[in-house]
Formats: sequence, C-alpha cells, structure tokens
Amino acid sequence: MPSAGATPTTGGDTIALPPGYTAQTFATGGALTGPDDISRLDGNIYVAYQNGVGAMGEPSPSGATASTLVEYSPAGTSLARWNLTGKIDGMSADTANHRIVATVNEDGNSSLYTVTPGATGPQVQHYAYTGLTHGGGTDAISFVNGAMYVSASNPAPDANGTTFSKPALYRVTLSGTTATATPVLRDNSTAIDAGNGKPVTLNLSDPDSNEVIPAQAPQYAGDLLLTSQGDSEQIYLSNPGTPRQTATLVKLNTQVDDTAVTTGAGTLYVVDGATDKVIVISGPFSAGQIFTSVPNDSKVNPGTLGDLDLKTGSVSPFGKGFGSPKGLLFLP
Repeated sequence: MPSAGATPTTGGDTIALPPGYTAQTFATGGALTGPDDISRLDGNIYVAYQNGVGAMGEPSPSGATASTLVEYSPAGTSLARWNLTGKIDGMSADTANHRIVATVNEDGNSSLYTVTPGATGPQVQHYAYTGLTHGGGTDAISFVNGAMYVSASNPAPDANGTTFSKPALYRVTLSGTTATATPVLRDNSTAIDAGNGKPVTLNLSDPDSNEVIPAQAPQYAGDLLLTSQGDSEQIYLSNPGTPRQTATLVKLNTQVDDTAVTTGAGTLYVVDGATDKVIVISGPFSAGQIFTSVPNDSKVNPGTLGDLDLKTGSVSPFGKGFGSPKGLLFLP
C-alpha cells in the first residue's frame, strides 16, 4: 500500500493521500461539534455529534447535555436531526428494523436509544440497561445475524488495579424500555495470539470500537472485531455469541479507533472529530484494503488514516492532515 504523499488533495481540504486519491468535504457540523460515529441506513448517511457532552453525561462547558444525530442525503444535505440526552459514543444502523441504534455515556450512566426515521409515531425510544456488570459504560454497536453486540467500555479493574476480568462485549436484546445485556466475551478471555499461534489470556482495559469484517477481507472474514483502543489490540471473534466462539488477538503498533475494510471500488468516509468535518475519499480502492483511524492522542502516527497490515499488526499512514480521525464508513 502506498504511503501518503505531501501534496494536498482537491476540494479545499489539506489532506495528503497517495497519488490517484482525492478528498472532499462531505459535511460540516456548523453549530454542532465533536462528530464521532457514522453509518448508513436506507441510502442516507447518519453522523453523531457529541457537542462536548462528558463521558458520563456531564454538561459541556457551554451547558449542552445532548448529542445530535444528523441524517444526510448522499449529497451531504442535512435532512433531519434528533437530540439524544448524553454523549453518543456508539452508533450503528439496524437495517433489519430500519432504525439507528445509539449508546450514550461510555464511562458510566450509560443507556441506549433507537431512532426510527420517518416513523409516524414516536421516532425516538429510550432504553435503560439491565445486566451491565463491568463497572463502566457502553460504546460501539454491531449486528451479526440479527443479534446486537455492544462494547463494554471503561471496565473497572480487579482489586489489584492492574488486571481486568469483567465483560468486554455484550449481546443486547430490547424489550419494552429495557436493554438486557448478556456477556459474550470477558476482558480476561483466552485468545490465540496471531503473532505466534499460541493461547494467551487477554487483559483488556479499554474495549471500544467494534465492526463486522466483510467477506472480502484478506483475513478474519465474517468475524466481529473488537478494538481495545488503549491497549493497542484488536480481538477478532469468530462465531460470536455461540458455543463455537473463538478469539484471535492482533497486537498493533499504535492506538486506533474505527476500522473499515474495502469491498472493491467505492468511497471511504472519515469523520474528523477535531475539525467537525466528514471527509469522503475517492480513488482506486480494491477489495480487502484495511483502514483504521489513528486519533490525535495515539502514540504513533497520531491524526492519520492508517493502513493496517493484519499479518504484522503494523499501522502505517495512508492519509495525513486530519485533526483526529474517528468513525469510518466504506460504501461500495
């Protein structure tokens, strides 16, 4: 994979990309700030803006207590928006039910919302959790075979303060106004180290993003990926939530947030949380390229769009010039 060059791309953005790739601004937040997650539902694009709300739902310095979910047309026109109390830190499309699911407050005081655009009745439904036992909040959301999986973020350490054994990932079911969480992976579960093929006991201190790996990926096709951002580790779950579940550990050379795998020709959307922009990248993508966002607080190559080598766990810069890349979305 070529590295990012030094020439800014077109469209007014100073994003440096390899030859043949261009970047354009898809949308800006305007008065909204802190975009994080991005998803697509029924042809439109959804972006969650956190508006400075704290990780446990604390008001922002300006007094904001709600995040804003914005629906955009494919051309980037704002179509609708919904204010959800708390800090949205996980958001995904539940395509089977034509709705968006969002979690709020990743460090604690967490809850869950569904938003059903165009519904004739109430479009927003709020759910209180039951079954959270890890001591923190909830984060990213993925759907596998109709089942919802939610990251268990900010887990409490064990009594020694250095090891973690609480749930790292839940399967969540919705009924009435209750979101019931059932653990499917623990912070100290056993995994196979991809580097040497040997079993290893995990010690996940920062379960964060998750996503489903498409069939076109060079490895782990169909797996559910859980990223432990602060640990610079990714866990690839095969057959999640079943008796045949297995986990593979990939150690990275830096902290990363979202991951996206290309499935062929298409466009890659990058949410920049520091500049309040959504950038769309076009170019000669091919199936199986793996991109990951490297936020500005990462120790290696901060503020870049990374190119991930799954065989080595090495993340090298593909795109430079971002403030702090967050959510990624590839559309074929």
